[in-house]
Amino acid sequence: MLLAACASLVASLVLSVDAVKLASNPDTALSCNINAVISCGTVAESWQAHLFGFPNAFLGLICEPVVITIAVAGLGGVRFPRWFMLGAQTIYTLGTAFAYWLFYEALTKIGALCPWCLLITVATTLVWVEMTRVNLRDQVLPLAARGHHIIQIGLDMRLDVIAVVAWLLTLALIVITHYGSALFA
Repeated sequence: MLLAACASLVASLVLSVDAVKLASNPDTALSCNINAVISCGTVAESWQAHLFGFPNAFLGLICEPVVITIAVAGLGGVRFPRWFMLGAQTIYTLGTAFAYWLFYEALTKIGALCPWCLLITVATTLVWVEMTRVNLRDQVLPLAARGHHIIQIGLDMRLDVIAVVAWLLTLALIVITHYGSALFA
């Protein structure tokens, strides 16, 4: 969770700097404009990249330090109150849904992908999975006793790791299938 949140913070910082560059000079060529498909500039100029009236990357600069703090505290043995972890799970679930909506928009409407945005999508997935894992392990999420027992067996078997690897491979396959050789043109 800590490493993924740090990666997402770095990506948000790069995207924020690029957004400021584009705001001051719309003709700026960004370093991640590789081809017609891999083009941060195309994504950054879309309305989806400024959904709330400012660059979405600014949200990462605000939210990821909170996630990093939660992860560091968790590594230090801190147990947050149930209400706090339910709130964190809810907010991060909304953030994950937003990341996947942006991924969908980039893939289907914008027609270009940003490597930094893809990194954020992957990192957000990893953070969400780990936060969910911790909240399931600690029985924070409201489930029946039998549900907690079954979930614990799955967590002990690390089925969550298998599921997230399969999920991320599926995302990669979707991108490759959708764009094919144009990714490397």
